[in-house]
Order: sequence, then C-alpha cells, then structure tokens
Amino acid sequence: MIDLAQYGYTEAETETEATSASRTPARVVAVHRGRYELASSEGTQFGKLKTSVFYGREMRVFPTVGDFVLIEGVEGGDCQIVRTLDRKSYFARLDPDPVGGKQQAVAANFDFVFIMTSLNKDFSANRIERYLILARQSGAVPVVILTKADLAENASGLVAVAQAIASGVDVIPLSVVNETGLDRLGEYLLPGKTVVFLGMSGVGKSSLLNTLMGQDVMAVKTVREDDDRGRHTTTHRQLFLLPSGAMVIDTPGMRSLGMWEADDGLSETFADIEELLGTCRFSDCRHETEPGCAIRTAIERGEMAHGRWESYIKLKRESLYASDKAALLREKFARNKEIAVWSRKRKKREDVW
Repeated sequence: MIDLAQYGYTEAETETEATSASRTPARVVAVHRGRYELASSEGTQFGKLKTSVFYGREMRVFPTVGDFVLIEGVEGGDCQIVRTLDRKSYFARLDPDPVGGKQQAVAANFDFVFIMTSLNKDFSANRIERYLILARQSGAVPVVILTKADLAENASGLVAVAQAIASGVDVIPLSVVNETGLDRLGEYLLPGKTVVFLGMSGVGKSSLLNTLMGQDVMAVKTVREDDDRGRHTTTHRQLFLLPSGAMVIDTPGMRSLGMWEADDGLSETFADIEELLGTCRFSDCRHETEPGCAIRTAIERGEMAHGRWESYIKLKRESLYASDKAALLREKFARNKEIAVWSRKRKKREDVW
C-alpha cells in the first residue's frame, strides 16, 4: 500500500466528476518504451495507455514521468491509463513525429528546477541563461547548482558570474566529494516536493542523486579529460523518492530540450533588457548605430555587457523560429485531420450507395 500524498498528490489534483470506484489516481514514476511504472494506493504497478481513449478522434494529453493519471484495473494484467490530469508545470520538446506538430512533455509536476553546471572547463554562462529561460517557462522555481566546487580554480569568480546572470535566483556551489553546499538543498528537498535536474552530461547529476538517495541508484561515468564532459548515464525517464520525502526526476530527454515558444521565460530572464526596449529615441530603432538608442547607451556606460545583449538576440531569434515552426506544424496537423475526416465521410457515402 502507498499513500499517494507521499508522492505529492492532493485531492485537488483530481476533478470530482472524473473519479469513480473503477478509476483511481496514480503517479507516473518511470516510462519504459510505452509501458508506465505507476505509484498508486495499490502499490507499485505497471500500466499501458487505453487505446480507445488516447488514440481516438479527440486530442489527448499523453502522460510522462511525474504526471498524475487516472487508471482502471485489469485483472491479471497491466492496468489501463485513461486520463492525464492537469499539470502545474512541465518541460517539453518538439514532438519528433513531424505529423504531430505539438509539444511532447518529458517531465511534469515538479516544484523546483535544479539548473546544474560544473565549475570546471565546461562552465558556460550562455548555457545557464538558456536553462533559466526553460526553467521559468516550465512554471517551476529555478535554482542554480554549481557542481564540482572542489575542482574549481576560480570558484568565487564563476559563482559571481552565475549570480549576475541569475538575478533573484538562489545560486548554490557544492561538492559531492567533500560534501560542501549539500545542506543548502534542504529547503527545497522537502516531503512531497519534486525537483527536476536540468544539465548537460558530466555535470554530476548522477553523483548528486546517489548522494541524496544514500545509495548508488545511477551509474557514474568519468568525464573526458580534454573537455571535462561525460556521457549521459540515464537510460529512461524516472522519478526517485528520496529518504527526505522529496522526489527527483532525471530524464535523458532533458538534454534535447529546445526553445519551445519560451517568450515568458525569455522576458523574465532578460527583464533588464526588455525594460529598455521601446525607450529609444526612435520607435523603429534597430539598436545598431541609431542616435538615442537606449540599448547602445547602456552598453557604452557599462550598465549592460555586450555579450548579454548578443545572447538575448540569439535566444529571441531561436524562440521566434520555434514558435513559427510550431504554428506551421499545428496548421499542417489540422489540415491533415480535416482531410482524414472528409475521407471518412466520403467512404461512408460510397458504402451507402
């Protein structure tokens, strides 16, 4: 027996009219190629999507790790997932199926995003900016975790860089080796709370997870000596329940996240820049050589780094491209759906004749 509240579930997660004696709530704790590992009041069990529901004519939200779902029991076999409940936060990437033209969630219902980067050769300010945008867009609270502090030659300088980028966000340098900084994670790793790890391979996600779990649950591989990078050790999407009662989601899909329509996250991460936009002398200012440009003035006065402005332009362009591509794919999907409906109606008429 499992108390689902231990996995962050509350009655508010389920609409009253959606529950019945035959349908019970569960949380997806792992995804294995179309088969879902679930935590429910019945304990740990496996489930599959109910074909008539998820592959019918109506659009359905396919579940991912972290989702709360409704399930129906099947005697002698895997239960059936009949519905994905509303999400409070999620990470998504573009559906690899070009016909879908929609978001594909890779993690859901987390409270905090641990943006992880190491204090070694692989430290990247631009990557932290990108991850901040994605974290804020997800609907969760970002926290910057700077790993491998024991290996850094200029840890304080890199911490200062991260703090300047992540204004208003907690920045925590730590080392799993000498166990420094781990105590600062306690305010986030609370019972019923879910954290998702976001970071490149080799930054120490598996090492940190093993430390928090108090046992080796993930394989740890050494990084390459030439660039301090490693290979991803997560083979499937999974949620881990820590001894503290908090949960951690790690998934191989996180490294392929793109700037999927991230306007809100972009605006929050670059709030200082967007406050200046529209304050130039000319309304059509291109922020290049025009007189009275607020952006150029801020750069010349040293109030804004030129590299930060370049990062904003690059990420803004990428976000717009993703939005335009998504819109085109949605239009294509809608057109294909109309054609399919028309074809079915025509076939029915031919059968009647």
